[in-house]
This record gives sequence, structure tokens and C-alpha cells, in this order.
Amino acid sequence: MANTIDTIYAIWLREIKRYVKSKSRVIGSGGQPIIWLAIFGVGLGASFKYIMPGVNYTTYMAPGILGMTLLFTSIFAGINVIWDKQFGFLKEILVAPVPRSGIVLGKIIGSGTIAVLNALIILVVVVVFGVVPLSSLSAASVVVVLFFMAMISAIFVSIGLVIASYINNIEGFQVIVNFLVMPLFFLSGALFPLTDAPVWMKAIGFVDPLQYGVDGIRGALVGVHAFPIYIDAVIIIVVAVALVAISDIAFRRMQAK
Repeated sequence: MANTIDTIYAIWLREIKRYVKSKSRVIGSGGQPIIWLAIFGVGLGASFKYIMPGVNYTTYMAPGILGMTLLFTSIFAGINVIWDKQFGFLKEILVAPVPRSGIVLGKIIGSGTIAVLNALIILVVVVVFGVVPLSSLSAASVVVVLFFMAMISAIFVSIGLVIASYINNIEGFQVIVNFLVMPLFFLSGALFPLTDAPVWMKAIGFVDPLQYGVDGIRGALVGVHAFPIYIDAVIIIVVAVALVAISDIAFRRMQAK
């Protein structure tokens, strides 16, 4: 048990240090969501006015931008695995006498920590600029938001790790991920509610885990949600646990090759 915890901590610390040393990554991960919020929130907000009674479009969209930040930052963490493959670091840790589950959990927690920190920065920005009223925040709502952020991160870091386990080049990884992230984002209800969407779009949205994460965050921050928060929480926990287990299996198979 102690060996597993040490392994998790060592991998987590490496992920954090790698991120902090990459200044362009730090700036880019915070700048892109703000640009999306400014362009789409202000631009489309003029057209939508009030997408729901009492909630303007920019406020409605803010939790979706938090979800976007978590999605992009988390799933692209798989690129680090490919870099580790190419430079031989992954081979070294796979043959080391450490628990394989500790390696996977360390990467998930490390990349998840980075994703949550990025999302928290965006949350501070939207609160400071009044997009999300400060009065809507409470200790309970912040805890709920952090919970959903952590679950979203765990889900999409796991997906990134599974993809990276079977791909050996960054170009191939980016093609697959880019094919996934846009449907996941747009069909999550991040930018618009799916209540009046076609049946086929709703059906795809129901199997999109990001929808339940964004809905939970929006419910905690704005008080607008499509599902009861406990339903969002149960679904996202089940999906997160399942995908963490799948990523662990994928890593073990990769080691055996």
C-alpha cells in the first residue's frame, strides 16, 4: 500500500512539474477558454438574449466553458504518455518494481489536478467579471463544483490514456482525439440546451458523460439544470470508475507487448 502511494505521488509530482515548466502550455490553457467565452458569450449572447428565463446566455455558457477546459486539458494529457514512449521513460517505469495501478492513478490524478486548476482559474475570472454572480457561490456549491470537476477530469484523462496506450505517434493521437472532442463538447449542452434538439442529437447527448458533468456544475453555479444533481453525480461516478479501470487494463496490456 505504501509503495502504491509513493508511486502515485512520484508520478503526480512529475506531471505537475512538467506542466509548470511549460509556460506556453500554462498561458494557452487559460487563454483559449477566455477567448471562447468572450467571442461566443458576447457574440451569440446578443442573438440569444435570454436562453432560459432569468439567465442570460453568457452566464448559461460559463459552466460549459469550464467543462470545455476540463475536457481539452484532460484528454490531451495522453500526449505525455506518447512522449514517454518515444523517449523511453515509460519503458523504464513499466519495468520498475512498482505497482502498475500506481502509475495509472498517478497520471490520472496529476493530469486531473492540472485540469481542475485551469478550470478554477476560469471560474475566478467569470466571477470577477460578474458572468457568474458571487452571490450564487457558497461553500456547498463550491464543493459540488469541485466534485464534478474532479470526475470530469478523471473520465477524460482516462480516455486519453486508453487512446495513448494503443497509439505510438502524436499525429495519430491528435486525429483520434480531435474526432472525439468536438462532438463531446457540442453535444454536452455546454453551449445550448438539448431540450429542443432532434431526437438523434438528444440520444447521443445522453451517452456523453460531459453532459452530466456540465449539468452538475451549471446546477451548482447558476441553479439551472436538465437533470437532478444526484442523477448527474451517480452517472458521472459510475463512468469515472469504469474508465479508470479500463485505463488500468490498457496500461497493463501495453506493458505486456
